[in-house]
Amino acid sequence: MARPEQIKDEFLTLIDRHLDDLVHLRVTEMMEIKDFAETLHIHPTHLSNTIKELCGTSPCGLYQPKILRVAQELLADTNFSIHETALRLSFEPSQFTKWFKQLTGITPKAYRTQILK
Repeated sequence: MARPEQIKDEFLTLIDRHLDDLVHLRVTEMMEIKDFAETLHIHPTHLSNTIKELCGTSPCGLYQPKILRVAQELLADTNFSIHETALRLSFEPSQFTKWFKQLTGITPKAYRTQILK
């Protein structure tokens, strides 16, 4: 496997592992792209350029949808309040609502109401 492909695969694996750690409270802070690059022992610019070249999007373009998927899974679980969901994903609750609405067009509360019907 070529090194750029290896970097992409390792990056995607790290994202999934990190989000699982967040959900299960093994970590409490959301990693940033620079943190992933550091874990991969490469410069953040190299990570960005590699992902952009292979995927046609930035590392955030791969990370954000995965965060959103996890947020939607947590919102589907009524054992967690929206506030708890935000905190698990290391968002301030109001910031989480703005972020979620920006990506989906609806608030977390409206999303939860829709899926629970």
